[in-house]
Amino acid sequence: MEKDRSINMMQEHPVIRCFNISKWYDNICALNNINLDINAGEFIFFTGPSGAGKSTLLKLLYLDERASQGEIVMNGMNIARIPRDRMPYVRRTLGVVFQDFKLIPTRTVYDNVALVLEAAGVKKNIIRQRVLKVLRITGIVRKINAFPPSLSGGEQQRVAFARAVVGEPSIIIADEPTGSLDYDSARVIFNLLLDYNRKGVTILVASHNLHLINETCKAVNGKNPTDGIIRERHLRIVNGVVTESG
Repeated sequence: MEKDRSINMMQEHPVIRCFNISKWYDNICALNNINLDINAGEFIFFTGPSGAGKSTLLKLLYLDERASQGEIVMNGMNIARIPRDRMPYVRRTLGVVFQDFKLIPTRTVYDNVALVLEAAGVKKNIIRQRVLKVLRITGIVRKINAFPPSLSGGEQQRVAFARAVVGEPSIIIADEPTGSLDYDSARVIFNLLLDYNRKGVTILVASHNLHLINETCKAVNGKNPTDGIIRERHLRIVNGVVTESG
């Protein structure tokens, strides 16, 4: 019963709320009437077969696409209704990590990460401090002047992760962040996600890597197992429908 009361307390203050969300591509239903609350500090795993709707849902959350039906409220703002010229301001509260890195090949590691802060109008001296900080955290500072094509896949994903967190987001969205990495490199990325979750950042991850998910679930719930608060949830998406996985 104590555990249930803790869960209910967390659910009173969700940072993301999805109301009757559906997404159609012509006559194909990618998401079907999704209702979902995500609470501050949770570590959410989305799993399911390819084409089930995991990436589609995450794209709606980081404003890469719009829902065909329904509303999404993020930090009190209805993002389904905001005009396109306001989207960059909303995206600054998010950090997004992609499977294919999406780094600019002709810009150095430093420049790829700094670009986020430059776009936000941050002063140059502050940019340098924050970029160096996240490059140290991600263990890639030694490659600060390298270009992405010269890096391994694991190194590129560390740079992509640094870019995602340099803006100090309250929510990190990672879409198959380890899909193209070997186990050791994938473990590094999951550990970084776990470290930021321990700082209070809400984490949303779509992944097929059930072994790493299970390991991370144990670590997330091991932060303070005596208070009975569930910090991780495993949600499975099949045919555009979200269900809680035990």
